[in-house]
Amino acid sequence: MPVSYDLILIDKINRMRVVAYSIKSTEKEPLATANRKKHEITLISNSLCAETVFYAEGKDAVVVFTDDDVSANVIHKLADLGIKYIATRSIDSSHIDHKEASSHNIKIASVPPWALSGIPENELPMALASQTINNLDKWEGRKCLGEACICSRSCDQHHKEVNIKSDRDDK
Repeated sequence: MPVSYDLILIDKINRMRVVAYSIKSTEKEPLATANRKKHEITLISNSLCAETVFYAEGKDAVVVFTDDDVSANVIHKLADLGIKYIATRSIDSSHIDHKEASSHNIKIASVPPWALSGIPENELPMALASQTINNLDKWEGRKCLGEACICSRSCDQHHKEVNIKSDRDDK
């Protein structure tokens, strides 16, 4: 059965390795359900800060919330650990130092406001989890995140659109 083994090996290689900070008990089940065992996600209750950044070692991405410290200092440490992506489980990304993330080529995603529109409060954890996992899925597949993308300058599709507009402007 070498073919089956190869398929399993490929599946494991393509999984994103993620640590999710500041996870509350009400978020564990929605994240696990939304993830469908696709990504290797470590859920921890600790908030992200300079003292807890080490949990991101060996990971591709971190998932954060608005109370996490995603300052220049922490982003620099995340970059040193090889982090390529920061997904926030919120519509607000002002807690993340965008300039520092960009300087380290770290992509940022948030939950687009429309994803929470009309959602009852008791369904918010599942809506946030679903959108967060959707962002990880798209990053893994190297797809554009659309409105969830905070750093659209680094999106290949965005660059193509800009180049097309620039070409039209020249004529």
